[in-house]
Amino acid sequence: MELKLKRPLIFFDIESTGVDPGRDHIVEISLIKVHPNGDEEVKTRRINPGVHIPEETTAIHGISDEDVRDCPTFPQIAKSLAAFIKGGDLAGYNSNKFDIPMLVEEFMRAGIEIDLDGKRFVDVQNIFHKMEQRTLAAAHRFYCGTEIENAHSAEADIRATYNVLKAQLDRYPDTLQNDVEFLSDFSQTTRNVDFAGRIVLNDKDVPVFNFGKHKGRPVAEVFAAEPTYYSWMMNGDFPMNTKQVITQLRLGKDTTAGKKRNTSH
Repeated sequence: MELKLKRPLIFFDIESTGVDPGRDHIVEISLIKVHPNGDEEVKTRRINPGVHIPEETTAIHGISDEDVRDCPTFPQIAKSLAAFIKGGDLAGYNSNKFDIPMLVEEFMRAGIEIDLDGKRFVDVQNIFHKMEQRTLAAAHRFYCGTEIENAHSAEADIRATYNVLKAQLDRYPDTLQNDVEFLSDFSQTTRNVDFAGRIVLNDKDVPVFNFGKHKGRPVAEVFAAEPTYYSWMMNGDFPMNTKQVITQLRLGKDTTAGKKRNTSH
């Protein structure tokens, strides 16, 4: 089943130096921009992260310091990348938890503002886990009937993700709607206020902590009772986007526009 799109849907996958958006950096990004008429644009870039790529990470994705030594840095490609994703929605595999927070953090470090308000995020892994509980390789085998060739390269993984989503729509026509807004809502597991999911909305649409000793408690309540907790977070190793969000919450600003909707199915 082909996707029914009102605007472009950009599938993307990131390979990085690690899994912490606050500390790690992108070393490869691959994107497939699917237009409403079915046309596709593919962009794959290797990126010099400016830091050492740990050997254990290279063992996973096969990208070493030498491979990216002469590649551009993220700030050097940030503007063209922002232009490529402008006006489209985003999709990926585990993208809500990893790829989107990592991408946002890199843009913020590069000093490039990208407006993600109003964008839909379709996480194919969350759809898969709700329906079948498997990994990407198993998802591709289950839905598409083939193995992923060259797995753990960004372009191969994101091509597999794109194919899996189309196959999911074919397999679950009574459950899944061929509509990005529906798929975005269906693939949410939490209603994040920050992209890393440190702050989420509870069932009363109140921003609460999603980690640590204050997990489940309203952010405003904690900051009022324990002001030093805000300072601890601002001085800690949290993503810049998380710090931006808690600062807005501390100032009493509403950061939840567009997030107060039912995501259960």
